[in-house]
Amino acid sequence: MSAPTQAAATPAGPADPRALRTALGQFATGVTVVTTVAADRGLVGLTANSFSALSLDPPLVLWSLRETSPSMPAFRGEDRFVVNVLAEAQVEVSRRFATPVPDKFDGIAHALNEHGLPLLHGAAAWFECRTVARHGAGDHVLFIAAVERFTAAEQAPLVFHGGRYFALGSRL
Repeated sequence: MSAPTQAAATPAGPADPRALRTALGQFATGVTVVTTVAADRGLVGLTANSFSALSLDPPLVLWSLRETSPSMPAFRGEDRFVVNVLAEAQVEVSRRFATPVPDKFDGIAHALNEHGLPLLHGAAAWFECRTVARHGAGDHVLFIAAVERFTAAEQAPLVFHGGRYFALGSRL
């Protein structure tokens, strides 16, 4: 059996942030909008692809947020949040929550759960969470949370790879 071949590439060191970002972009991820409420009870949400399952027993998930994000005070001040896993038809929802607009929820269909947290209509899944730990890591804060409730819809998820959105074509 022959060794797998790899396209010729010029190695880059970690001191090259653009090259590192491009290389990290080769890892395809799902797209989420993480939502919570601010101290004034205003709704807060942002697009994140750093979401991941951590443990089934107990049920834990994690995600990270840049330390200097304008949304950081809300996520530090509120222990509960919702991870809305976007469906493939929700590209515009992802773009809206990735943009610094005054009211990201304007025109976005959503409902509030029992804690007043937004659940986006049309999502492929929702994870209602309670933060159990926050850890500073580089220029981000890692949020580890217990899943208190979840719902999964029969919809294909939105996928992000190499700086672009994709829909899943078919099962292999």
